[in-house]
Amino acid sequence: MDLDQLKQLVLDTLDDMKALDVQVLDVRGKTAITDLMIVASGTSERHVKAIAETVAFRAKEAGEPPLGSEGLSEGEWALVDLNIVLVHVMLPKVRDFYALERLWSATEATRKAALLGN
Repeated sequence: MDLDQLKQLVLDTLDDMKALDVQVLDVRGKTAITDLMIVASGTSERHVKAIAETVAFRAKEAGEPPLGSEGLSEGEWALVDLNIVLVHVMLPKVRDFYALERLWSATEATRKAALLGN
């Protein structure tokens, strides 16, 4: 499955699961760990878990099993690692705290300063 197909599978799943405020971040050239980060919000811990589990299940069904997942037991935040696409699902308060969209859209100098707490 190529990047566009995997991206569309994730976006369709997020839509089916009623994820909120879905954002796609193209991080090619900014990090070597992935090509895209997709960030979405859930309305409750149960919703966050269900979204992440469904993304993982549908990706596996399509022949792209996740490399791993994190945060499913807590439910405030979950990550599904699909190698070329990382999916972050968070409660809005957690998403505001981590501000991934701002971090990854910032310039390199600004990103380094933010990571160092400056």
